[in-house]
Amino acid sequence: MAINKDEISLDRGALKAAAADFHAQGFNCAQSVICAVAPELGLDAHTVFALAEGFGAGMGGMSETCGAITGGVMALGQVSSSGFDAPGSKGATYLMARAYCDAFRAKNGSTICRELKGLGSGAGALRSCAGCIDDSIDLLVDALTA
Repeated sequence: MAINKDEISLDRGALKAAAADFHAQGFNCAQSVICAVAPELGLDAHTVFALAEGFGAGMGGMSETCGAITGGVMALGQVSSSGFDAPGSKGATYLMARAYCDAFRAKNGSTICRELKGLGSGAGALRSCAGCIDDSIDLLVDALTA
């Protein structure tokens, strides 16, 4: 069931600090983002840690979609989903997720992990993992407080 966005209290600085701390402890980017926001969204951090584990390093280490983005999309789904018994919210959630990804791409030039890290391109990194996590938190807070 969707969470009332008006009841969510998101402290951007505190969320970024929590996500950075998780990342410093060895959490992947997806885990860092979703675990930082989990308490504010009524989620158990230990459960989302396990669920997000395969999304690190661009989806299972394949350097595809940035894990910081996938962690944020998980959070958006928690807020916008109509729930298990009424699965009719997919379209609205997809629109929210797409806008989130588009905003990330506009800010960083890509949503692809290997491109963000500059792997195999010789062009250098577009953004560090820490920067992607910060950007993901910023865009998530923006999306959830709009």
